[in-house]
Amino acid sequence: MEIEKFIAESVQGAVEALYGPLSGEQLQIQKTRKEFAGDYTLVTFPLLKKSRKSPEMTANEIGEWMAANVPQIKGYNVIKGFLNLELAPECWAERFAEIMADKQFGFAPATGRTMMIEYSSPNTNKPLHLGHIRNNLLGYSVAEILKANGHTVIKANLVNDRGIHICKSMLAWQLYGEGETPASSGMKGDHLVGKYYVEFDKHYKAQIKELVAGGMSEEEAKKQAPIMLGAQEMLRKWEMGDEEVRALWTTMNGWVYDGFDVTYKALGVDFDKVYYESQTYLLGKSLVEEGLAKEVFYRREDNSVWIDLTGDGLDEKLLLRGDGTSVYMTQDLGTAFRRFEDNKLDDMVYVVGNEQNYHFQVLKLVLKKLGYAEWSDHITHLSYGMVELPEGKMKSREGTVVDADDLIADMVKTAREMSAELGKLDGCTEEEAEAVSTMVGLGALKYFILKVDPKKTMLFDPRESIDFNGNTGPFIQYTHARICSVLRKAAEQGIAYDTKAEATLIAEEIELVKMLSEFPATVAAAGENFAPSMIGAYIYELAKSFNGYYHDHSILREENVEVRKLRLQIAATVASVIRKGMKLLGIDVPERM
Repeated sequence: MEIEKFIAESVQGAVEALYGPLSGEQLQIQKTRKEFAGDYTLVTFPLLKKSRKSPEMTANEIGEWMAANVPQIKGYNVIKGFLNLELAPECWAERFAEIMADKQFGFAPATGRTMMIEYSSPNTNKPLHLGHIRNNLLGYSVAEILKANGHTVIKANLVNDRGIHICKSMLAWQLYGEGETPASSGMKGDHLVGKYYVEFDKHYKAQIKELVAGGMSEEEAKKQAPIMLGAQEMLRKWEMGDEEVRALWTTMNGWVYDGFDVTYKALGVDFDKVYYESQTYLLGKSLVEEGLAKEVFYRREDNSVWIDLTGDGLDEKLLLRGDGTSVYMTQDLGTAFRRFEDNKLDDMVYVVGNEQNYHFQVLKLVLKKLGYAEWSDHITHLSYGMVELPEGKMKSREGTVVDADDLIADMVKTAREMSAELGKLDGCTEEEAEAVSTMVGLGALKYFILKVDPKKTMLFDPRESIDFNGNTGPFIQYTHARICSVLRKAAEQGIAYDTKAEATLIAEEIELVKMLSEFPATVAAAGENFAPSMIGAYIYELAKSFNGYYHDHSILREENVEVRKLRLQIAATVASVIRKGMKLLGIDVPERM
């Protein structure tokens, strides 16, 4: 029995029996607020024209009729114009039986929609850092949630493998690298290339200082610094297909990809398709030519190509530099076009930080003006806030970032230390201890980041995230492990609980069944809002409620066989929903801890 549907139909029957057929009036039914007694609440104000009575009298009449004619209604109360209905325990028992029987509980049937989620989108001039971690975890989780909502989802990564930033690392390696490689240095490839990005910035600043000391303005010095001119020349050579530059580019990018793969595997994220800007920027250039032919764009005297969006409340936007090299917008036009054409997408979601809000406004508008409104309206920018540390913002070129690999290793190490201190690893083999520590460390990291609304800037505190109490991943993981321990002991004692329990649900059990019932709606809302934080909040509340129940009610020591069976079934179902919900966040839960 779908309780929400049943309540709606019963209320409609009551209203029509008392006041005649509904003619356009909308029934407003919602879950009863926690501070009031009841399960569902009817708002009577839209029905007053039909009842021609006060809100309180209307609510009382409907309540009386339902109590007399609907056996599943245990009771009701009226607060002003709000009718709070309380269902009989048998209704919740029936609902619980449905939840247990539904192997796909919480997940929607196929919708036929195809959606692409782009996340990660790293530059190949530096390793992944804490900001990338939020991006990857958010993108992967949203993709899993959208799958659970019945959509076909393509997880995509657009690698920014070309441009001036790449040339900076390449030139610095040429000038100062002395042939250093990942093999010769023992460094991960992405770390090695990132080292030379920082090296470029160091020499660039020194050259600016020297030119300013010689009488040049700082603005001019930034343009005339030899190392910057060298990087710009290298970019021109790359776009002209210079063999030597392309060979170095292929080698250094290869080092980076090998490094990225290690980090992605450690984070537990993956991709169905990987796009490279080096393969899409030319398509973007062809769209620019198309825009010039349609007079959507215009060319300036220096040969650069622009679009004037001032009439749309924006500004003028560069699409092609005077020397013919492309900019991010050029590439994004080409990439968007290719994706919709190749994959017949219904929706495209970009997971990109909020500093790019304006960029995506422009992207959609430019595509619309080029005549692609049919699908440009189906582009969504899932904007998220930056991750900050207690000491402030991170800067890649200055080498002041929190490296993703170091953070993952530190989280696992800290999880092991804290788990051991609390006795969570007692009786574990070395292999089990390592597996649990990895699961807890990554679970803490992922949950701490994903429990925050994506739009908010967040402060990351590694130690706080591994607390086994409070709103953390380890607290939820420990709850799951605790339930698994109870179920294991039941199996060891030969206690079966796979048949219907002939026991009446008590108040705390009804509350748990109510919470379990909300899982499908939570998954749907999280998908609609691209908000893993909704899943996190739900799973935390479920784990917290079960812990309270477990504290007050013995399971295995319960002497009444049927009551014990029911409690084991509730425990197993809670564990199943915790497992499903955490999986949507990309988090594994241990069976032993």
